[in-house]
Amino acid sequence: MQQNAPTIRKARVVVLKTGTTYPDIRARFGDFDQWFLRGLSDDLEITVANAEAGELPGNPEDWDGIVVTGSPAMVSDRAEWSENAGRWLAKAVSSEIPVLGVCYGHQLLAHALGGEAGYHPGGRETGTHEVELLPEAASDALFRELPETFPAQLTHRQSVLRLPEGAVLLGRNQFEPHQAFRIGPCAWGVQFHPEFTDAIMSAYLQVQAPDLTREGLDAEALIAGVRPAPDASSLLPRFSRLVQDRIR
Repeated sequence: MQQNAPTIRKARVVVLKTGTTYPDIRARFGDFDQWFLRGLSDDLEITVANAEAGELPGNPEDWDGIVVTGSPAMVSDRAEWSENAGRWLAKAVSSEIPVLGVCYGHQLLAHALGGEAGYHPGGRETGTHEVELLPEAASDALFRELPETFPAQLTHRQSVLRLPEGAVLLGRNQFEPHQAFRIGPCAWGVQFHPEFTDAIMSAYLQVQAPDLTREGLDAEALIAGVRPAPDASSLLPRFSRLVQDRIR
């Protein structure tokens, strides 16, 4: 008698939303959580929790994976909601729940685990820029199939100034020494934005243009330099597969 194959459930992933984008960009492209939903696999069961509004979704162990978005907020301000989210993430890392922190999420993850986040001494990094992977990335579960260098979309004024003890540095560039790291077996932070399309990056630069000019940056050149970043964007489906494979 033939037995039915066991049903494989969808992995449960929560997206911690830590802020919202500029109104004009939101009107055209949606908000941060929607960009991640477009990039993550349809095979996941995804819930969005508004961490900025104080929502923390139960225990980290309730989830198979956690994604933390970017934010216009600053980790170094140590807002109550942010510190609470950081403590929640630290529990997730301790329980070896896969985590992907992006931009603010990257900085919050480092801060929560004993590193330091704050304003980059060189000011703002924005636009499409190259990321260089270090040899440690070649054996990393999330990064090992990526090329040694690839373009990525970036926009940030704060950075991870000091990695947590025991963190493995995976990526950098000339401006930002901590573009990607892993802490524990399955928690990653990336300063760049895998959820950004080139159209979203261009829209950011257009909104930022007056500030960029005041800061001595060439806004027109940065806009002209925007290009697709498929290798960086591939981190979202890669993370999706990693999470799903862990529950098989």
